[in-house]
Amino acid sequence: MYLKIALAALLASTAAVPAYSQALAPPVPLPGDSAEDMKLKRLFYDSDEAGLKRDPISAIFRGDLRYADQFGDYLSDAHIAAERAANEGNLRNLATIDRAKLTAVDQVAYDVFRNQTEIALRGLSQDIVALTIVRPLDHFFGFQTFYPDFASGQGAAPFKTLADYENNLKRNAGYARLLDEAIVRFREGMKAGIVQPKLVVRNMIGQFDNLIAEQGEASTFYGPVKKFPEGISPADQARLRAAYAAQISDVIVPAEKRMRDFLANSYLAAARDSVGLSGMPGGDKLYAYLIESNTTLPLGAEEVHKLGLSEVARILKAMEVQKNAVGFKGTLADFFTFLRTDKRFVPESAAQLRDGYTAIGARIQKRIGEQFSLLPKTALEIRPVPAYKEKTDAGGSYQGGTPDGSRPGVFYYNTYDLPSRYMWEMETLFLHEAVPGHHFQISLAQENAALPAFMRFGGNTAYSEGWGLYAETLWPELGVETDPYQRMGGLNDEMLRAMRLVVDTGIHAKGWTRDQSIDYMLANSPMARTDATAEVERYIAIPGQALAYKIGQLTISGAKAKAKAALGAKFDPRGFHAEVLDTGALPMPVLEKKIDRWIAAGGPVAAR
Repeated sequence: MYLKIALAALLASTAAVPAYSQALAPPVPLPGDSAEDMKLKRLFYDSDEAGLKRDPISAIFRGDLRYADQFGDYLSDAHIAAERAANEGNLRNLATIDRAKLTAVDQVAYDVFRNQTEIALRGLSQDIVALTIVRPLDHFFGFQTFYPDFASGQGAAPFKTLADYENNLKRNAGYARLLDEAIVRFREGMKAGIVQPKLVVRNMIGQFDNLIAEQGEASTFYGPVKKFPEGISPADQARLRAAYAAQISDVIVPAEKRMRDFLANSYLAAARDSVGLSGMPGGDKLYAYLIESNTTLPLGAEEVHKLGLSEVARILKAMEVQKNAVGFKGTLADFFTFLRTDKRFVPESAAQLRDGYTAIGARIQKRIGEQFSLLPKTALEIRPVPAYKEKTDAGGSYQGGTPDGSRPGVFYYNTYDLPSRYMWEMETLFLHEAVPGHHFQISLAQENAALPAFMRFGGNTAYSEGWGLYAETLWPELGVETDPYQRMGGLNDEMLRAMRLVVDTGIHAKGWTRDQSIDYMLANSPMARTDATAEVERYIAIPGQALAYKIGQLTISGAKAKAKAALGAKFDPRGFHAEVLDTGALPMPVLEKKIDRWIAAGGPVAAR
């Protein structure tokens, strides 16, 4: 379970942090800090330092290079035991601190740390680990889905010095070892009857086929030695090119082939035909945990399912309004078909998508100050999804940059199956993934050096994806979706998140099939079959994660409505957004309490 949690933090939140090659400085007292505040800050600091040693890949994502020569030990019993012991110790130490004696900010930090640690510890219990460690990879959060890009010279791993290149060779060897260790874990699951769905296995086989096909200089892993920075001698360049080529052919590709052949020749036959956790022994208990860990709220599957059905019905009515606005004659289902098939909505080239997103960003930038007093310093770049993973990747995604400017935040747009990348969905996608969505949410947190590291660089899916979906609701204030088709795109994205509540719970608690789930999504939205298929297969691979979006957005929107009602004319959206964003990704209960305190204080506008 720890592997899933770590990867979720890296990939779902995609948070990256400043380029520190040395340890963060120990905490120093701020004005007003008591002895209890300093005890709390020291606990945070010590916990973070120990965690970085256990998880060197996360450290590199944070720009911390002290352990950059290590890949990490993520699948061993010793690693899991160490994680469990660390979380237990953190809770014991937290209990010795008197919360009432803390400053208001540190009380929030105390609450976040306790909430996150308690949830993580439940995920590290023996009964949950027994259901997760034996399924160490899937096609969405497996190491093979992000590590090649991480090590490609275009990802988070740095390639500025000779040591960076040497360290990457060592990490690549660790990646190969992990694949072999994962085979051992998969075999344990086969014996226990705890296995992945056949669908997930087939998707992983396809991913490894794509990676294996990249041979020699065409390999993603060869990318770093295609171009060198100044200061690396010609002799070292030649040596490194030879070393990288040899490692690809002798270490990495053979390990990927072993995994691919194991999956195809041994594991696939043992994998389960069912796609939901309800079809796996212990799956109901695991799903209950995953609902809470992803939403940060104690919700039941049936409650979430009914909420989704209600939201779907509401959004369908709003879609009818947009259908009538464009003068379309026919049913809503006919309008969906029109949106999927009319060539006017199909981009002519990948470059058209790139230029379109650039123009959208420029339009939003003109209005952003009306809604936000806090603006990130981190730059934003727009790039296509790397080819090796575009087939199974989302339509858009975001990877955080570094506030020191050494790496920008990146908004990735997907050009796979170009006819399915409808242009009517571009504005809402940019709002969610880029500005003011994940780029603001991630950058503002990590740029706030006053926060403890776990609040700057960690988080939870309900907050991060809830904020992304909430950002989509700001379309009127930011001057986009003025065209009915783009507004329909916004409703389609909201509908996607509402349908996720229905479909994810349907699959994992009600026995829905893959095809039944795809049909439901196509019947209630104009999304393409390609996207609906990728979405459903994502929910199958990572149960519960998709629930966080709508739950988080409804929580943030509910807090805003409460603030508006309480403050009346004094309500300023800039102050509300600063209050939501300036302390990082909060669990929903902690966020609600923070907004209540802000309302009681009169809703001030913050600036930093």
